[in-house]
Amino acid sequence: MSGAILEVDAISVSFDGFKAINKLSFNIDSGELRAIIGPNGAGKTTFMDIITGKTRPDSGDVLWGDKNISLIKKSESDIANMGVCRKFQKPTVFEDQSVNDNLTMALKNNRGPLSVLFYRPNQADQEKVDNIATDIGLSDQLDRRAGDLSHGQKQWLEIGMLLAQDPQLLLVDEPAAGMTLDERNQTVALLQRAAKTRAVVVVEHDMEFIRNLDCKVTVLHEGSVLAEGTLDHVTKNQTVIDVYLGR
Repeated sequence: MSGAILEVDAISVSFDGFKAINKLSFNIDSGELRAIIGPNGAGKTTFMDIITGKTRPDSGDVLWGDKNISLIKKSESDIANMGVCRKFQKPTVFEDQSVNDNLTMALKNNRGPLSVLFYRPNQADQEKVDNIATDIGLSDQLDRRAGDLSHGQKQWLEIGMLLAQDPQLLLVDEPAAGMTLDERNQTVALLQRAAKTRAVVVVEHDMEFIRNLDCKVTVLHEGSVLAEGTLDHVTKNQTVIDVYLGR
């Protein structure tokens, strides 16, 4: 896949006089893995809030897909249904349900009241669940209660639940937080696999994790793009060193 799936066009937003996003512009291509970094207050969370419809910008636009559909007046549910999914830092799973049930409930199916009421898992759905469980490294944990998983496994399960919805863009907020070294390495591989069939944007502070992702990096500062390129390129930028790495 190629071409921009998401175009952020000069968006700005202020909160009580503080400009959280300031004429921010950049594109995300289909099938691209992108990392976004920046100091606290750089606008990373607000950027994701705008993309997912949680926050509306004061100006600018966010265009989606090959038809350049504006997202800024769409509801959060509409944007999610269009193929934009977001994973927050703290994993949110149904802890009293099994891994299998969590993934099954997340599958992209008809969500009408009657459809949900009379839904019965079928072989095709179970095959999808099995494939996702393999992708996220939990194929041997399907019968396990989600609440009994490790922190890293819960992160993978939530990513799997989002993948079950077949998103075209996956936004992932600080996936490495609280993980062991081995879990971080497995998460890198998981996100790299996911980006083969969709765009994946990762907001993260862990520089070693970002280096292992081996992808284009966007540095935000005061709500704007400060630098873009490989991690080696942006970390040699003197302005980036001054405002971010030097702190």
